[in-house]
Amino acid sequence: MRSRRGQAQPAHGPWRGGRAGRGRAGLGGGSAISAAMLPLLRRAWAAAVTSSSSSSCSSRPGSRRCSLGACCSYRLRDALHPLWQSPLTIPGGTRQSPINIQWRDSVYDPFLKPLKISYDPTTCLHIWNNGYSFLVEFDDSADRSIIVGGPLENQYRLKQFHFHWGAVNDWGSEHTVDCKFYPAELHLVHWNAVEYPSFEEAVMEGNGLAVIGVFLKLGARHEGLQTLVDALPAVRHKDTVIEFDVFDPSCLLPSCPDYWTYAGSLTTPPLTESVTWIIKKKPIEVDEDQLEAFRTLLFSSHGEEERRMVDNFRPLQPLMDRTVRSSFRPQLSP
Repeated sequence: MRSRRGQAQPAHGPWRGGRAGRGRAGLGGGSAISAAMLPLLRRAWAAAVTSSSSSSCSSRPGSRRCSLGACCSYRLRDALHPLWQSPLTIPGGTRQSPINIQWRDSVYDPFLKPLKISYDPTTCLHIWNNGYSFLVEFDDSADRSIIVGGPLENQYRLKQFHFHWGAVNDWGSEHTVDCKFYPAELHLVHWNAVEYPSFEEAVMEGNGLAVIGVFLKLGARHEGLQTLVDALPAVRHKDTVIEFDVFDPSCLLPSCPDYWTYAGSLTTPPLTESVTWIIKKKPIEVDEDQLEAFRTLLFSSHGEEERRMVDNFRPLQPLMDRTVRSSFRPQLSP
């Protein structure tokens, strides 16, 4: 159930409604990283990328440590969002996400099909601040917004999309390419409605989810994204939701069809290894003001001490024995 907390202020964009407490478990909390931490973060995250190309395993069988500076810096880990501060090990995990994609080490697969995307803008429902990102949610009761092809054997329905971003433009993406971070990353989350009766059941199965990842880089203003940016003040606080009608997320996809794909996991709890990742090769451009609008959101609810919503990403994880396939022939990275 949803309990309304107030009325929205007038604004632009295909949304209406107001601040509302959402009857879901919001995960969150967190704080901005101080300027003094920036050099430490840069060094540790560079080490994390290097260590992610090998299996950074603990001495205990069946467990694997995360790769953010080999989890050796407690000061650094404590600066992350509480969602990823613990646990440090994932028992039995062998396909955790995100990873560093090595451009030249990816394997060209000529049998990978083009990814076909068909979104119905009228299936868009809400924007929700869940305490660690903002989710744009869709009606997934029928096959109206779907993807098919690519590495997928079945048709998948769009459930929601969300972003991850940093406190500064030096980092923010969850995946990296040749050790390069982007300031933000978009995730479009789909589920296998052919084999599973609900999203909740699909989350627990190896082929249950398909997530399209798109990198954001600084550049020209993105007009499609601006529609979302205009709505963000109404969901500034945790557990607020507004109606958001008639939005086509296809506008957030790069025109280039090339992608990488690998078997991975959710990057938020329960971290289930149920995701076929489809990472677009080319980023989309957004401008500085649009990224700053993301950073005006809060981890905190109304009446709590304000905590800026930044650095809401999971550290890199080891590739282990997985292969990253590409729909294009690997060449020099851009």
